[in-house]
Amino acid sequence: MSQRTFSIVKPDAFRKGFTGAILAEMAKAGFKVVAIKKASISKVQAAGFYAVHKERPFFDSLTTFMSSGPIVLMVLEKENAIADLRKLMGATNPANAEDGTLRKLFAASIEENAVHGSDAEDTAAFEIGYWFAGYELV
Repeated sequence: MSQRTFSIVKPDAFRKGFTGAILAEMAKAGFKVVAIKKASISKVQAAGFYAVHKERPFFDSLTTFMSSGPIVLMVLEKENAIADLRKLMGATNPANAEDGTLRKLFAASIEENAVHGSDAEDTAAFEIGYWFAGYELV
């Protein structure tokens, strides 16, 4: 049965022109794009999205970074979508990411790591609902 997950092309990757290449890698891995949109988000929107990290020392720099430029928000679908996207993205720190992963290919640092992907079904449900209205997911 197919599963949905949520992903973001982060400001660093968007700025460097990597969006098309990232989408191509996702398509090559069998992901179907259910919904996609480009957005520029406020620090408040970023803070709401990353609220789970609000007590962490990196929260302010993360929300500042995520609101620093355009991003691409998307809902992806395939069997095992959440686990498969996590594997495709690679380790959070691109220095530790396996060859061929999105972060090894497109990320510069642990903070500017090119992409975000949901880590669990409940997270994916929250993240999809945070950025997309139901009618956008037809």
